[in-house]
Amino acid sequence: GGWLLLQNCHLGLEFLSELMDTITTTESVSEDFRTWITTEAHPEFPISLLQSSIKFTNEPPQGVKAGLKRTYAAVTQDHLEVSNMPQWKPLLYAVAFLHTTVQERRKFGPLGWNIPYEFNQADFSASMQFVQNHLDDMDIKRGVNWSCVRYMLGEVQYGGRVTDDLDKALLNTYARVWFGEHMFSEKFCFYRDYVIPKGKTVEDYLQYIEQLPVIDTPEVFGLHPNADITYQTNLANETLSTIVSIQPKDSSTGGGETREAVVQRLADEMLEKLPPDYNPHEVKAQLQKMGAIQPITIFLRQEIDRMQHVISRVRTTLTDLKLAIDGTIIMSEELQDALDNMYDARIPKLWFRISWESATLGFWFTELLERNQQFSSWLQDGRPNQFWMTGFFNPQGFLTAMRQETTRMNLAKGWALDSVVLHNEVTKMMKEDVVGPPPADIGGVYIYGLFLEGAGWDRRNSKLVESSPKV
Repeated sequence: GGWLLLQNCHLGLEFLSELMDTITTTESVSEDFRTWITTEAHPEFPISLLQSSIKFTNEPPQGVKAGLKRTYAAVTQDHLEVSNMPQWKPLLYAVAFLHTTVQERRKFGPLGWNIPYEFNQADFSASMQFVQNHLDDMDIKRGVNWSCVRYMLGEVQYGGRVTDDLDKALLNTYARVWFGEHMFSEKFCFYRDYVIPKGKTVEDYLQYIEQLPVIDTPEVFGLHPNADITYQTNLANETLSTIVSIQPKDSSTGGGETREAVVQRLADEMLEKLPPDYNPHEVKAQLQKMGAIQPITIFLRQEIDRMQHVISRVRTTLTDLKLAIDGTIIMSEELQDALDNMYDARIPKLWFRISWESATLGFWFTELLERNQQFSSWLQDGRPNQFWMTGFFNPQGFLTAMRQETTRMNLAKGWALDSVVLHNEVTKMMKEDVVGPPPADIGGVYIYGLFLEGAGWDRRNSKLVESSPKV
């Protein structure tokens, strides 16, 4: 009649089939008996157990209002009165607001955090305990040691999870702007209308939280309003993608062309346009002419190797898919995935794993042709005057090779690779204006293909400007 809780079952998958047998074959089971299983999503989780279970997901609530309500639902009156220091209640609310903010920024993807972190209730509880202990030990004359509070929140309690330098700087900025003597003044607010309420009971705080907006502007979290467009677009794409992926995959589409016929025609068109394979002997000979041990030449060889891998994989998949549609060979799981994705104008998983991101299959294939064009013309006609840097598999490798090359050219001046840093300059030239490499005394390379998000470029004055109007 009790409840059984099994935690982290994705770590013990082989036991789950035994559990299923035990539950289904035991003759007399009390009506009050329940088995709770906690697990991460796992592709090998027994499907029969999944189908016979009621499933719950526990996710952070959306928005500041919902996040604060959830936090304060777990705060008791005893918590509020645990310290008689006047700073305790405002500090508790500020930590709760910080907790909601760090979780809410995750939904904005790379705009929110460079790396998504699993902030959870334990971070809030530990921070709350730290603030309480700090106030208990505080010298009343000296007051709160703010550098200590900021360090503990920004570097330890929440910052302990953060591995990216810019994310760490962001967290420390929140700690610096929101935590200090200024937070107790009447004028202080996290953002317009988001203030620290003055309350004595949990009910007072919950009443204040209740009147907060249901939907927050991204500016509450220190983001540009346009960040919401990116979030809403990604959410819509994800929803539509899920709907498309679970729709029936019948052969016929109601009187029109069948799925197979559509994909077969598409495969024929792609095979016709697909570039020929690189001949290893020709590639080697051309690279020897350029100087096989030059850093930029080594980089080109690595890029061509990866491009060849993509071309041959695409050719093999398309050829096998045509044979499978004709019934000559068996339709494997990977070929079925390619058929479904190509019909929906999406990139087959097999290709995506070894290539690059793109909105649709059409854009992806066009980019394949353009990327290959850059490599083949570089190989045949020699080093170009300008480089499409976003068309490389490893742009970072290109920059490293360029640093190595520049260092070697200046060895006589005593240059060392460790001390050479990149310097970027935006020229006023258009792509068509470039007729030769940069002057020898300056060195470096011309690149193009970079995009700005959240800003525009003033070509006349050579500076960043506010992006297009809020959409």
